[in-house]
Amino acid sequence: MTFPTGFLWGAATASYQVEGGVREGGRGPSVWDTFAAVPGKVAGGASGEIACDHYHRYAADIGLLADLGLGAYRFSVAWPRVMPDGRTPSAAGLAFYDRLVDELLRRDVVPVLTLYHWDLPQALEDAGGWPLRDTASRFAEYAVVVHDALGDRVDQWTTINEPFCAAFLGYGSGVHAPGVQDYDTALVAAHHLLLAHGLATRALTSRARPGHEFSLALNFAPALPDGTSPAHLEAARKFDGIHNRFFLDPVLGRGYPPDVLADVAGHGGRFAASVRDGDTDTIAAAIDWLGVNYYAPARVTPLADPLAPSNCPLPGLRGLDVLPGAGPLTAFGWEQSPSTLTSLLERLSAESGLPLVVAENGASFVDKVVSGRVHDAARVNYFLEHLHAVHAAIRAGADVRGYFAWSLLDNFEWAMGYTQRFGLIHVDFETQVRTVKDSGRFLGRVARANALPE
Repeated sequence: MTFPTGFLWGAATASYQVEGGVREGGRGPSVWDTFAAVPGKVAGGASGEIACDHYHRYAADIGLLADLGLGAYRFSVAWPRVMPDGRTPSAAGLAFYDRLVDELLRRDVVPVLTLYHWDLPQALEDAGGWPLRDTASRFAEYAVVVHDALGDRVDQWTTINEPFCAAFLGYGSGVHAPGVQDYDTALVAAHHLLLAHGLATRALTSRARPGHEFSLALNFAPALPDGTSPAHLEAARKFDGIHNRFFLDPVLGRGYPPDVLADVAGHGGRFAASVRDGDTDTIAAAIDWLGVNYYAPARVTPLADPLAPSNCPLPGLRGLDVLPGAGPLTAFGWEQSPSTLTSLLERLSAESGLPLVVAENGASFVDKVVSGRVHDAARVNYFLEHLHAVHAAIRAGADVRGYFAWSLLDNFEWAMGYTQRFGLIHVDFETQVRTVKDSGRFLGRVARANALPE
């Protein structure tokens, strides 16, 4: 059960979820600072003001990762730390990531840098946010600033993490920052996020050094219908279209899927008007690998009325409902379906022709520290089964080159606050004491061996 030579093993985090230090080093407010301050938006009234205090403890956290045997760290840069107003570079903000990258290299850990993981500077949201086309241009400028500062040491660059969530949860359902509830606005935001990816990729490619690689990370939820009738297959088509193909197809140079455009046509004309000549060519800027974020499939069933609203709040989704997960569930209520990951990787490999990296995969469970240890057998089993799934996809011919566990640390889990623990390392949020979990040790053994246990 050996993985390919050079397979990249790592763990991932996101700036707002772990850093804290929101008022230090000249950092400006982000949309998540603003959103979390609104009563009722985040479970327990929590925020990322302190989070894991990674801003101060990054060296020790990187040491824990390296000691486990994980050779890569996927982290995100906080745009409001680097550009507090979204436009003007901050030497102090860039200096933090200088130190972080240097520490990674000192510990022989590969830095895998994500430019955007949802913490838009509040100043840019006040100016219009992602529904404003200008934000995509501002993002490309920000990408160049970060690249100019770190490109001499960082080879792996991911533009945007999960534009689906930033657009559809931030501007559609409103359960994420900035909390807007308007499907038409969400579709426009989605287009501008994809445009931002393309603009930044073009800008960085023109400045690239030998060895630089560029990507973006999309979150996929494969649609599993609960039957094989034409109505069931249509339900799966609709869900797959808006959740997966709406973001994947333009990146692969196919433009927006016509069937999905027909599904969302009832949400006004702002989206169609926002797509200008040349935009889809820009979005299709060449990337070196595709980041695949996978947690669970979506089980779907058709409704008797094909125009009936869905229980799943996504633009244009009608005539189907999303069912509860089947089989074993995580603490988040997400279905554990490793075979679906195998099928997804095979599909993406065939459709894209690109190398793939599992950029996020992990599970939340209820963890307790007992006598200085966290025996999270359920998470160990989760990783074992999903790594078998990745290996099966590789055996079937998928070019999968890395795996990143979500996440290195228990952290601020967005609207769920601190109620869900995904980490390889347990964090006591009162004391900031770290405790490596059994799952962290397990994944480290796999990484060191570059193979699964017999």
